[in-house]
Amino acid sequence: MSTRLAFGGRRIDRTKPVEFRFNGKRLKGFAGDTLASALLANDQVMVGRSFKYHRPRGIVASGAEEPNALFNMGKGGRFEPNQRATTTELFDGLSVTSQNHWPSLEFDVGAINNHLARFFPAGFYYKTFMFPQFAWKHVYEPIVRQSAGLGRAPKDRDADRYEHFYAFFDVVVIGGGVAGLQAARAAGAAGAKVLVMEQTADWGGRAMVDGGTVDGQPVAEFVAETLAALEAMENVTLRTRMMGAGVYDHGYLLGYERLRDHSPDAPGPRHRLWRIRGDRIVTATGAIERPLSFAGNDVPGVMLASAVRDYIVDYGVSPGDRVVVVTNNDDAYRTAIAVRQAGLAVPVILDARLGGGGALAEEATKLGIRVETGMGVARVHGARRVEGISVCAQAGEGAVLERIACDVVAMSGGWSPVVHLWSHCGGKLVWDEAQAHFRPDGDKPPLGADGAGFVVPAGAANGALSLGAGLADADAAGRHAARDLGLKPAKSAAPKVEDAPESPLEAVWLMPQGAGVKLRMKAWLDYQNDVKVSDVQLAAREGYESVEHTKRYTTLGMATDQGKLSNINGLAILSDALGRPIPQTGTTTFRPPYTPISMGAIAGEARGETFQPLRRTPMHDWHEAHGAHWEPVGQWRRPYCYPRGEESHAAAVAREIMATRESLGLLDASTLGKLIVKGPDAGRFMDMLYTNMMSTLKPGRCRYGLMCSENGFLIDDGVVARIDDQTFLCHTTTGGAERIHAHMEEWLQTEWWDWQVYVANVTEQFAQIGVVGPKARKVLEKLTDDDLSAEGFAFMAWKDATFGEIGARVFRISFSGELSFEIAVPASHGRALWDKLLAAGQEFGVTPYGTEALHVMRAEKGFIMIGDETDGTVIPQDLGLDWAISKKKEDYLGKRAQARSHMSDPNRWKLVGLETVDGSVIPDGAYAVAEGTNANGQRRVQGRVTSSYFSPTLGRGIAMGLVLHGPDRMGEVIEFPGTDGKTYSAKIVDPVFYDKDGEKQNV
Repeated sequence: MSTRLAFGGRRIDRTKPVEFRFNGKRLKGFAGDTLASALLANDQVMVGRSFKYHRPRGIVASGAEEPNALFNMGKGGRFEPNQRATTTELFDGLSVTSQNHWPSLEFDVGAINNHLARFFPAGFYYKTFMFPQFAWKHVYEPIVRQSAGLGRAPKDRDADRYEHFYAFFDVVVIGGGVAGLQAARAAGAAGAKVLVMEQTADWGGRAMVDGGTVDGQPVAEFVAETLAALEAMENVTLRTRMMGAGVYDHGYLLGYERLRDHSPDAPGPRHRLWRIRGDRIVTATGAIERPLSFAGNDVPGVMLASAVRDYIVDYGVSPGDRVVVVTNNDDAYRTAIAVRQAGLAVPVILDARLGGGGALAEEATKLGIRVETGMGVARVHGARRVEGISVCAQAGEGAVLERIACDVVAMSGGWSPVVHLWSHCGGKLVWDEAQAHFRPDGDKPPLGADGAGFVVPAGAANGALSLGAGLADADAAGRHAARDLGLKPAKSAAPKVEDAPESPLEAVWLMPQGAGVKLRMKAWLDYQNDVKVSDVQLAAREGYESVEHTKRYTTLGMATDQGKLSNINGLAILSDALGRPIPQTGTTTFRPPYTPISMGAIAGEARGETFQPLRRTPMHDWHEAHGAHWEPVGQWRRPYCYPRGEESHAAAVAREIMATRESLGLLDASTLGKLIVKGPDAGRFMDMLYTNMMSTLKPGRCRYGLMCSENGFLIDDGVVARIDDQTFLCHTTTGGAERIHAHMEEWLQTEWWDWQVYVANVTEQFAQIGVVGPKARKVLEKLTDDDLSAEGFAFMAWKDATFGEIGARVFRISFSGELSFEIAVPASHGRALWDKLLAAGQEFGVTPYGTEALHVMRAEKGFIMIGDETDGTVIPQDLGLDWAISKKKEDYLGKRAQARSHMSDPNRWKLVGLETVDGSVIPDGAYAVAEGTNANGQRRVQGRVTSSYFSPTLGRGIAMGLVLHGPDRMGEVIEFPGTDGKTYSAKIVDPVFYDKDGEKQNV
C-alpha cells in the first residue's frame, strides 16, 4: 500500500498538517504536499477513470505531464474541472472530486465499455454511427453528447479576479532547474536584464531529487548559492509558480503565473498572464521521462520511475511497499536505490538491455537488489491496483518466466527533451539516435525579424541529460544570449561536475518486442484517451501514414496532457508499422500553451462591466442629463435621439431633422475614427489603401475616399484631410477605427514593411462637433474672428481656428446636405466648446440631434452608410461610386479582385432609390421578388432594401436598395413582401431624394 514515510520529504513541513476532502472523505496531508502526494500518502491509489473505456486510473507522474489525476476542484464560484493533482499544491479546506464515472469512482457503470473494447477500436467513431440514418439525431448523438468531456462545466460566476502584466527583458529564461539558473547567472553577470520563471514552487528541478556534486559541493548547496547570487543582481527577476506558456514571433512570450492557487483566500489576483517581449529566450525546460508499453501498464500503481523517487524524496511518500523497476536506461536505477534507502523492498530490476547498466547498476547490486538483464514485463496483474507482474524475455513474444508480487511498477523508457516552446515559433528538431529522442536542431532555430535565432535551448531541453553536460550547455546558452545582445560575458568557468559513467540506452518501444496481439491490445500509449499500441498499428494498416492523421484517427496525444507521455512512443510504433525510420515519420505540431491556462487569465480584467469598456465622448454627461436615448455603436454609446417629455422617438427624430434643415443642429461626432498617417511614404501608402488618388491632395484640403479589402469589397469610407506633405488625417466610421487601424498595420508589417509610414489612432484624443444647418456659419461667427465665409473657406477644405481660448481644426464637410462645419478640438475642451455652441445658438433655436436624424438626412441625400449599403459582398461599383475610383493609379487594394468576372458581372445588383407608391415605409432588409421560382421552389428575388426611413423633410417613406439592373429601370414599380403579410409597391428612383444639385451645403 502507499503511505507516508516516517522520515524524509524535503518539500513538506510536518509541523503544519493540512486537511482536505476527496470524494467527500476527510484526508490529511502537510503543507508543501501536492494533491497527488497527499492522496498517495492516504493510500488513494485509484484516482479516476479513463475517457473511453472507463478503466481505473492511478497517478503516473509527478509533474505537468500527468494524464490521469484530473479532478473537479472547489465549489461555487471557485469550482474548476480537470485540475491536475500533480501540480496542485495542497491547502487547508481543499475539496476535490474524481471525474468521468457514475455513480461512483469504485463502481462505474461506464466500465462496461472496457468489456466491449473489441467493438470500440481506433476510428470506431467514423464507422459506427452511419446507419440507420435517422438514428443519429435521436439515438447516437444524445449518447455521444452525454458521454463527451471529462469534468463538469462551472455554473457559477468566477469568484476570483485575474490580471495581465506587460514586461520587457533582454533575456527570458524558462525553467528554474540547475540549467535555467546557470543560464540566467551567465546572462545576468554580463549585464543583461533577465527574467527567470519556474513553473513549480521549488528551484533546482530534478537535480534536487537526484543529487550530485557541483564544484565539489552538494547540488542543493550549489542551487542555494546560485539563487543568492541571482537575487543580489538588480537586473535579474525571479518568479516561481510561473509557466512559459507559448513563444511567438518577434520575441513575444506568454507567461502564466499562479499567484493564489496555493492560498485561495489571500488578497490579490488568482492568476496573472504575462505578456513579455524578450530579445532572447532560453528554454531550460528540462526533459520528461517516457513510459514503457507493456500489457497492463495502465493499472493504478504503474508509475514513471522518476515520479516514484520524487514522491519518496520530495514528499516522504512511499507509493508502495514492493517496487519493481523496469527500464532500458541507467537513470531508473536511481529509483531502485532511493526505494531501498527508504527502507522499502525492490524485488527486482528488469533491464531490457542484455548488457545491463553502468555505475548506478553496480551501486544497486551492492545494496542487494536483484538485477535481471534482457528482461521485460509480459503483463501487470491487478485491476484497481497492481498486485504483481509476469516476467518475460524482452527478445521473446511474452512467454512468462516468473511471476513476482509487487504493488508498484516503476518504469522508464528514456527521456525526451521538452521541445514544445522551441517548436512553437518554427524551431526544427533533429532525431538523436543514441538517446532515442528528438532534440532542438541548433542550426535551425526560431528566427526573429533580423533573421537571427532568438530562442536558445539549454540543458536537458537541448538533449544534455546528465548534470555535468546540462550545466555546461546552460552556461554556454546564457553566454550565447548575452553575446547576441552585444554584451560581454564574464570571464568565469562553467561549473564542474564529474558524471558517473552510464551504459547506453537501448530504444524499447514495445515490451516484449515480439508481443502478440493480445498483449498489444492491453499495452497503452495514451492513458487518458485509451489509445493502445494495437490502435496505432490498426491506423497504419488502414492507410493513416501521416502522424497528424494518425493522431486524429486514434486521438493519440489529444488529451489534456497533449501527448507529453504518449507521442514519442506512439510515433515510434507508427514508424515500425510503416517500416520507416522515426525521423521520416516526424512529430505532431507543438502548439501553445504548454499546459492549460485558465480562461480567467486569458480574459484578465475583461469581465463584467470591464468586459467591453463603455467608451464615452466628452459630451456624454450632457447627453445623459438631457434625456438622450442611447444607441450602441461599437464600444461607444451615441444618442439615438433626444425625446422631450412624452415625445415618441419618431417625433423626436422628426423634430431634430426639421430644426436642423431649417435653422441649426449640433451633432456629437467625436466617435468617428481619426487615424493619423505620417511619414515620407505616407502618400504612396494612402494611394494603395484608398480607391481614389490621395497623394495629389493638397495640404488644407479634404477628399472623400473608399477603402476596400484585398478581395475588392468595400470595408470603410470617410473624409481624408491632408495636414502637410507627410501627414494625412483619415476619418473612419465609428465602429471601424480599430479595425481599419489594424488593417493598415497588417499591410505595413507584412507587405510594405520597408515603407516609412507611421499610423496612430487618435480617435479619443479629439472631440468633434458637427455644426449643421443654414445658420451654422452665423453661430460660428459669434465665437471666432477667423474667416469662415464661403469665399474664404471653400467646401472640402479645412483650417485652424480659435473659438475664444480654444484652438480648433475646422472641416468644411457635410453628411447631411446642409451647410456644415465639423470642429475638432482636444478632448479636454470638447464639453466647453459644446456649451459655447449651445449658448451662442440659442437665438437660432439650436437643436442637438442624434444618430437616427443623421441617418435619415444622409439617406435623403443618397449618401451610403457602411454596414447598411454594404454587407461584405458589395463593391464600390455596385453603389454607383465609380467616380471615387482612380483611373490613373496602377494599383490599390482590391483593384485586381474587382477585375474578376464575378465582380464585373453586369447582373450584379446596383444601388437605387425607392419610393413607395402609397408613401409608406418599406421594412428594412425586405427583398424584391421577381417572376418564377428558383431550384428550391422559392420566389426569385431581384433586389433588397439596404436603408429605409420616414423622411419628415419629404413627408413620405424613402429607401435605398440594391436592385438587378436598377439604374436602367428608373420609374419601374417592384414589389417587396413584408414579414407583416403586407406587400409594398415601390418605384425605382434616383437615390438622391433631396437637393440633388447640392445648393444647400453652399449657402
